[in-house]
Amino acid sequence: MSTAMPFAAETTLLSEVAAVVKAAGRTLRDRHTSYARGVSLDEVVAEIHANDDAVLAVLREPLLGARPGSRWAEDELAGGALPSGEWWVVDPAEGNINHVHGMEDWAVTATLVRDNRPVLTVVHLPLTGDTYTAVAGGGARLNGRVLKVSAKTDLGAALVGTGQARPGEDARTFRRIGDSVTALLVNGLVVRVSVPATMQLIHVAAGRMDAFWQFSDVRSGLVAGALLVSEAGGTVTDLAGEAWHTGSPGFLAAAPGLHTATLKVLSTIS
Repeated sequence: MSTAMPFAAETTLLSEVAAVVKAAGRTLRDRHTSYARGVSLDEVVAEIHANDDAVLAVLREPLLGARPGSRWAEDELAGGALPSGEWWVVDPAEGNINHVHGMEDWAVTATLVRDNRPVLTVVHLPLTGDTYTAVAGGGARLNGRVLKVSAKTDLGAALVGTGQARPGEDARTFRRIGDSVTALLVNGLVVRVSVPATMQLIHVAAGRMDAFWQFSDVRSGLVAGALLVSEAGGTVTDLAGEAWHTGSPGFLAAAPGLHTATLKVLSTIS
């Protein structure tokens, strides 16, 4: 099992990781177009893989070198618990589907996970230059400015969100997504349904949105946002209300004043 770093060492590592992620972001930015690339499914998938390959070439070795002994979680769409120790959970193009369709909601993320809990993360948005960072116990920041989640306590005033984690999930998961959207439309103010998860979770961490949930355990879409939200003062659990980790089957991140009410609504979805 890896030895926990002193906080000062984690802060130094955060600076190194941010530099690597920003360099990768420049690669992804240079590949961006204002128009959609690919018409057939095969063409779209090829564009997605080309983005991943180009950015991973910039990310992988520097991140592994920055934390000797760490390992790499190979499949960005995988879920479930990781073996003990330290792992890099990275999405070289979080929101890749948006990128290849000429949209702007995408980022590069890198998160260090220790014993199935995120301890350090960087989320960089190359088009705006914004960088979200967090270290466990050290708070969450946007370009160095401390983030704080929403102070709302009325679910009826809340802007909440969800989305699918990956293409081709099972029909039961899609039905649960639909049922949960209906339930939160009835009980909340506005429901935002979009991908990727991280691009909604940074809004929760910054207090712009009030809650995000997902019926999935895809690690790469959740670990960065989970740490950012929790370090910004939010509550992050599974859909049974237990502390979330990478092996949890569901996910809810919310402002503390809305978590219980949101969880109560979601508990009615079978």
